[in-house]
Amino acid sequence: MTLPVRALGPFKVSAIGLGCMNLSHAYGVPPTIEEGAKLLNHALDLGVTLLDTAALYGLGDNERLIAGAVMGRKAEFTLASKCVLDSIDGKRTLDGSPAAIARTVHGSLDRLGTDHIDLMYLHRLDRLVPIEESVGALVRLKEEGKIGAIGLSEMSAATIRRAQAVHPIAAVQSEYSPIVRNPEIAVLDTCRELGIAFVAFSPVARGMLAGAIRDEDYAPGDIRRFMPRFVEPDLTHNLALTARFDALAAEVGCTPAQLSIAWVLARGEHIVPIPGTTSAAHLEEDLGALAITLSPETIDRVVGIFANHIAGPRYAAPMQAQIDTETFPDEVLA
Repeated sequence: MTLPVRALGPFKVSAIGLGCMNLSHAYGVPPTIEEGAKLLNHALDLGVTLLDTAALYGLGDNERLIAGAVMGRKAEFTLASKCVLDSIDGKRTLDGSPAAIARTVHGSLDRLGTDHIDLMYLHRLDRLVPIEESVGALVRLKEEGKIGAIGLSEMSAATIRRAQAVHPIAAVQSEYSPIVRNPEIAVLDTCRELGIAFVAFSPVARGMLAGAIRDEDYAPGDIRRFMPRFVEPDLTHNLALTARFDALAAEVGCTPAQLSIAWVLARGEHIVPIPGTTSAAHLEEDLGALAITLSPETIDRVVGIFANHIAGPRYAAPMQAQIDTETFPDEVLA
């Protein structure tokens, strides 16, 4: 199948990509290797041409999964991974030094069974290392042919501009959905101005806008157990807003997930959402958003449901400390 495409730096990719994280960790028990491989191949069969992974996902297992499942079909897709966040002896680390970046990228190359990764993101900003040094490390890896393009993840407009002064940035990745609107403060406009693609992860708000959350009875290991918006006392308030969103989706004639992804797509031609899923049916549902054209009135109604109304911060304080993306003046970060 052929899907509509959008620009991602030097690449043309399907207008909806696939975030691969939850095939290895994050939202409860991940699928088996066989199930994950089947999902990845189904995505390629449906025309998805952007797969997004990271060294941290599954402590390397996500890259190994991709290697075994689809690297034999590498000509069919653009591959993105991430460094700075990594694991050493099974423990999560954040290190933006050139030496650590080189170590992580070489580890990713080994796990993926390749000598080249199309797009490499700095996963987070290491505030102890100037962004110029971290980007410079990726420039050297690009010159060596190890990576093809450079990206940033969860970084502010000011940091993006500093990075761009060192080397053209192909893509900036941050969370973006009708619930999480932080990129609208400055990052979306900065990317548009500089000709940088914006890759929106969690476009269905970690399942909240896909009918996946009705209470806080999450599986052990589910990261939403530690995100204030997904647990009480904030969850009940937010689910009431979600019910209004679900009703609007029914009125439009699509599923909530499709409405959410279509809304993200409509916010700019430079935006590429990368929903994640472990379900073939949900993958097909997500891609169905490409057939939906939202009226300006519907877009505004989505904005009105959530604007300034969502309860609770995006992350707990320890995780928020690693995020460089701008926050709203009234956003609670404790």
